[in-house]
Amino acid sequence: MPKETIAIASDHAGFELKAQLKQELVAMGFEPLDLGTESASSVDYPDFADRLAGALKDGKAKRGVLVCGTGIGISMAANRHRHVRAAVVHDVTSARLTRLHNNANVLCLGARLTGMDVAKDCLKVFLTTDFEGGRHENRVAKLG
Repeated sequence: MPKETIAIASDHAGFELKAQLKQELVAMGFEPLDLGTESASSVDYPDFADRLAGALKDGKAKRGVLVCGTGIGISMAANRHRHVRAAVVHDVTSARLTRLHNNANVLCLGARLTGMDVAKDCLKVFLTTDFEGGRHENRVAKLG
């Protein structure tokens, strides 16, 4: 069975955390699709949110991870795309609930706000939690 591909991208503020999360993805048995950035040099986060949204739309990945300083800006940029349901999370509870209730397909993290261990835990929970469906299906359908 082929490994599931998870698209991952960040701006300069999220570059270090993205590198660690890529390693975590590999350890979990996923295939990371790194869409940049490639250094801590200043870049614009909307460009990387757009790259990830494009990868989802083109079928290169079904889910993704975005990282910027707070997670807020890059999630706002990603959510401009109707097929993206990007959620900023700060702990495992928000990571679990955004999958259960919102069927989020993109995890957003803030490298300046979330520690490495918490970010890894959020990643694991996000990728291992299924959408609950039921009463949430109608709401989610209205998002895209």
